[in-house]
Amino acid sequence: MIQDQTPTMIPEWAPQSGVMLTWPHPGTDWYPVLEEVEPVFLAIAKGVLHHEDLLVSCEHVTRLQSLEAELNHYIQDQNLPGRVITVPAPANDTWARDHGPLSVSGAEGVQLLDFRFNAWGGKFPWEKDDALNARLAASGCFGNTPMRRVDMVLEGGSLECNGQDTLLTTSECLLSSTRNPGMHREDIEQMLAELLGCRQILWLNHGYLAGDDTDSHIDTLARFCGPGHICYVRCTDPGDEHYPALQAMEQELQQFRTPEGKPWQLTALPWPEACYDADGQRLPATYANFLIINGAVLLPVYDVPQDAEAITIVGALFPEREIIPVNCRPLIEQHGSLHCVTMQLPEGTLRP
Repeated sequence: MIQDQTPTMIPEWAPQSGVMLTWPHPGTDWYPVLEEVEPVFLAIAKGVLHHEDLLVSCEHVTRLQSLEAELNHYIQDQNLPGRVITVPAPANDTWARDHGPLSVSGAEGVQLLDFRFNAWGGKFPWEKDDALNARLAASGCFGNTPMRRVDMVLEGGSLECNGQDTLLTTSECLLSSTRNPGMHREDIEQMLAELLGCRQILWLNHGYLAGDDTDSHIDTLARFCGPGHICYVRCTDPGDEHYPALQAMEQELQQFRTPEGKPWQLTALPWPEACYDADGQRLPATYANFLIINGAVLLPVYDVPQDAEAITIVGALFPEREIIPVNCRPLIEQHGSLHCVTMQLPEGTLRP
């Protein structure tokens, strides 16, 4: 039984201090396409600054300084409420959703949890990314918000929380032997109950996205958009390679029940037209990879016909928030999208 003092993972729609971005630089895999991808990061940064603060780290100090000047000029020119906080810090890559801290709230307030990061089971170099949260905390950017190191590999993109008692995840990712060898499902469930305050974990055993390096992160497939509401990607084309897995995932979602025994409210998201790289490899385009911020939702779009429908549907899911479409076609060249490169920080987290 979860005790009352157990911290609870803070949902994305809760009030935020700001959003964390780990900026691309020549030492990352973005190097050949920096000119194409930096405008995407800038669009995300500016969208955030219209509503809240922005925390940016970058290994390339000169670029960080010029970026800080550019964004501060934008803030002043647009008379925006947000401010930009910059921290020079080494990083292997830019996927802040997975190497950034997770946030919980308990009797003593907000706490940041610094889980271990090993690049989705050792697929790529990760040592700088794994040390990044500690470097950020040492810089003072989190003010008095405490940070706790957790000896468990866990990526933010692998979990969805409803802010009450339920986590949504995929068995392919969390039960991967390359992340936490020796930990079984029961061990992981106990750890997540103690650290994140969940009473129920919904395990999806199906779900697939071509070009995805993460072993089926949940934030590419299904998302909580309210305490009792899940939106998810649906493929209706029997000729598409995703059709069997996503049909099976939809059936699982329909069978899930809340702790009170009720079905979840479900909303299907459009299936974008297939996007391919120069070598003909399919890229992981998904509308589920949106970011909720104060007063707005940043929605990835891909310059395909389904973008308009996605904007309409997500707008209906969040009627009180502005929908900000961001063309993320360059991002998926490195097999992630908008939510993957961001990490929200709850209210009171960033230094005053």
